[in-house]
Amino acid sequence: MREKVKNLTAGNVWKILLMYSLPLFGSAMIQQMYSLADLLIVGNFAADGQAALTSIGEATTIVNILLAFAFGANGGCAVIVAKHFGARDNAGVRESVNTALIAFSVLCAVVMTVGLSCARLFLKAMSVQEAFVHDSLLYLNIYTGSLPFVFLYNLCCGISSALGDSKTPFIFLVFSSVLNVGLDFALICGANMDVAGAAWATFISQALACVLTAIVIFRKLLTLPCDRRAKKFDASILKDLIFTSIPIIMQQAFVSVGNMFVLKRINSLDDYGNAAAGFTAAFKLISMANMGVASMTNGLANFASQNKAAGEYSRIKLGFFAVLVYACATSVIFGVIFITAAKPLTEIFIDNPSPEAVRDSVKFLTIVSCFLPVVCTKIVADGAVRGCGGNFGFAVSTFTDLLLRIIFVYILTDAGMGFNGVCWAWAIGWSISCGVAVIFYLNIKCLKKPKINKQS
Repeated sequence: MREKVKNLTAGNVWKILLMYSLPLFGSAMIQQMYSLADLLIVGNFAADGQAALTSIGEATTIVNILLAFAFGANGGCAVIVAKHFGARDNAGVRESVNTALIAFSVLCAVVMTVGLSCARLFLKAMSVQEAFVHDSLLYLNIYTGSLPFVFLYNLCCGISSALGDSKTPFIFLVFSSVLNVGLDFALICGANMDVAGAAWATFISQALACVLTAIVIFRKLLTLPCDRRAKKFDASILKDLIFTSIPIIMQQAFVSVGNMFVLKRINSLDDYGNAAAGFTAAFKLISMANMGVASMTNGLANFASQNKAAGEYSRIKLGFFAVLVYACATSVIFGVIFITAAKPLTEIFIDNPSPEAVRDSVKFLTIVSCFLPVVCTKIVADGAVRGCGGNFGFAVSTFTDLLLRIIFVYILTDAGMGFNGVCWAWAIGWSISCGVAVIFYLNIKCLKKPKINKQS
């Protein structure tokens, strides 16, 4: 079957972005849900649920740093492909894909080498307690082995969304997620593999999602008519790809590196892993809300890139406002749920949790959820800036968020606030970096043009 592509430079902006963003949002939610399923099943069915949950939480912090490069493949390739597609340069689309495949294959090999050789060193740098090191290392090594599939899947998702198709990755992700949960039960409950079972379930399901998505996406590319022969590799596209991907990688890596420092401080707050377990459960829920918003803004970045290439600048401004409304409404709903159901949500993930772990999780959810609309505004502004080529502004707002959260975690916990200091550090970092992101959005040059004017 010949797949269609979709032009985002014409039609009702509100409707287009809603229909385009919903599958992206659904994909993010499903990814988070099956990540939560790992924690739910491990926390309730592993031999020592709280210890297994803490081990996965420690490993996931490092996994997220490795994943930052895969997310860079997704977002960077998406913006470049969308730019060529918006300019009706189909040969450029194929050249962008060819160049991205080569570049990110090399990057994946480097990331895997670093991940496998330095895993224990990373855990030591986080001051992970010895009781959790073995299982954390096991989970980390298995997940690192799955990175080729993760990279290719993210690359295909970026290509698909850049061509206006956000549904194909969503369909295969649903399949992958259902399989992941089934394998969790089979390997953790049936085979008693505990942490290793959760890791292998994720490995297998991601590999299948990758293969199926790649088949469909590359068939889609063959339907694009070209007026010239596409190059196998283009140095100028590689340069664009690097400058577009680096800020996205930095954003994801900064957040994950920041979490390493945060977890190092949290690990020092008690000797029993209670604070770390509480933080892991609460942070997963907060991340689910933020990833949902981020998925919408990935769509906004592609929308902005296509429309900037087509000279439709007024559509970008309207698109920003539309996504901001959708995203803020979503973040408010998540916030209300997290605040009103903080305790039962925590207890879902940990079987017989300690009172201290529940207390810290409830604190984090209650305080941080109040600031979800703030970070939502930052993420949407970042998406518009990134789609318009403002990679510097995107990187600055992200680095500001990271740096402030690390600084205030240490300042406030040293000031005697304990785990409360961790929660308020998040709120402060989000608030200030939101202001920075909005300032960069308001200074996008092409959006200051008085009328639609095709750029030269």
